[in-house]
Amino acid sequence: MTFPLARRRLLTGAGALAAGAALAGCSPGNAPGSSQGRRLRAAFSAGGSQETLDPHTAPLFIDQARAKALYDSVLTYKDDMSVQARLAESWESDSSGSRWRVRLRDARFHDGRRVTAADVLWNYRRIADPATGASAQQLFAGVDFSASRASGRDLTLVLTAADFEFPAALGAAGTEIVPKDTKDFDRPIGSGPFRYRSFRPGGSTLFTAWSDHWDGGPDIEELEFVPVNDEQARLNALLSGQVHYAHDLSAASATRLAGRDGLRVLRTRLSTMQAVLLRLNRAPFDDPRLVRAFTLGLDRDRLVEVALAGHGTAGNDLFGQGLRGYPAGLPARERDVDRARALVEEAGANGLTIALETSDADPTWGNASSLIAGQLKDIGFKVTPHVRSAATYFGEIKTKGVAAHSRTATLPVTTHLRSRLRADAPNNLTGYDDPAFDRLLTQASATRDEKTRLDLLARAQHRARDRSGQLVWAFSDWNIGHSGTLTGLRAAPPNSCDWARFDRVRIS
Repeated sequence: MTFPLARRRLLTGAGALAAGAALAGCSPGNAPGSSQGRRLRAAFSAGGSQETLDPHTAPLFIDQARAKALYDSVLTYKDDMSVQARLAESWESDSSGSRWRVRLRDARFHDGRRVTAADVLWNYRRIADPATGASAQQLFAGVDFSASRASGRDLTLVLTAADFEFPAALGAAGTEIVPKDTKDFDRPIGSGPFRYRSFRPGGSTLFTAWSDHWDGGPDIEELEFVPVNDEQARLNALLSGQVHYAHDLSAASATRLAGRDGLRVLRTRLSTMQAVLLRLNRAPFDDPRLVRAFTLGLDRDRLVEVALAGHGTAGNDLFGQGLRGYPAGLPARERDVDRARALVEEAGANGLTIALETSDADPTWGNASSLIAGQLKDIGFKVTPHVRSAATYFGEIKTKGVAAHSRTATLPVTTHLRSRLRADAPNNLTGYDDPAFDRLLTQASATRDEKTRLDLLARAQHRARDRSGQLVWAFSDWNIGHSGTLTGLRAAPPNSCDWARFDRVRIS
């Protein structure tokens, strides 16, 4: 998904207390240890009263997990973010890369209607419409809907330009399929493994198993999503047995769970990019020497050791380590205090004060900010953390500040490059503007041969690594806690097919 992870944790404090009260009021029959153990209860951070079951407009992780249960997408992602089939039986382009043919499997919606190509085309048109406010709108901006066609289970999507990476759009979060002409989502119908039972914005959501799903029915009878916005409250709910599954736990919480009888931790490495974004179109980072000095002044290994409590891997100033399309053979970034100090002196910036935007949206950023301040003091910078509200953090740093913490979950490398680093990208927060980089991305998209295309993407990334202002200092692990009574779960990156996949879970 192309949304910063900080948006997933919108509510704390009073919201967390409300969720705790809801947990305390659950009937004993719904508790994980009860005889009615066929209901799985999963705790996620939620979005409050504005929540919706519209899969196209809901960007939070709980929204994605609910959408995965209730709906299906045409494609989905493997762990390395390459695509694999979901509703599609097959997909292929013509030689130009501008016409894609998709054959759908024989699947049905919960009301018995067949899923048709006309349904899918209507959904993509709705997603592409700016009035919808869809999270995946940009991914379908290049579709010529007047030329695209749907017939039975056969869909033809015509693009305005060649794009051999287009299938990534068909697996993106926020592209789930609903019946054509759906007007509201009060009692939504999908084709996923669970059916709608009840939903209250900001409250719990209950789905029931659908035995007629094309991939087989779920093993559990009911799936309940419980909103618990505070990370410690999610951990405590799991420890006390009120939920079976606690999403997005900190490294410290994962350490607490390790070795406890009856509890398990799913740990996925390289799942979350941790970065500092420098605004290249504003002073002082319109001076490339100071960008380079900041880069050389970071001790990434120390940041992983302390800020991430060792639950991570040092970053190399590019997104997507371990994913398809990440360039191989990059030398590690080494800290060079002497060179960094010399660049600061050369720029006449010794003693420069820099406000580093941060928030409690990520529990590691507090320690990371203090460490970065200490490390950059050694090169002549005075870094002062500027704390913003988690609820508004990513909206504010789009227009405010010159340096900001950021984190992004796994998604296809090409999607990240297009949405974050192109000059005209909607989430280009650094102001990176490099025509040569943009040309390489365009050339790669238009290249049919996979190896040549990936080589072009690698060239683009090598160029951006030293110029983009995106300083990736680490990839933090993704931690999920769950009851040992659950089987059928595995560690998987966010946004992948097997992340938050409950239709294969059993409760012993």
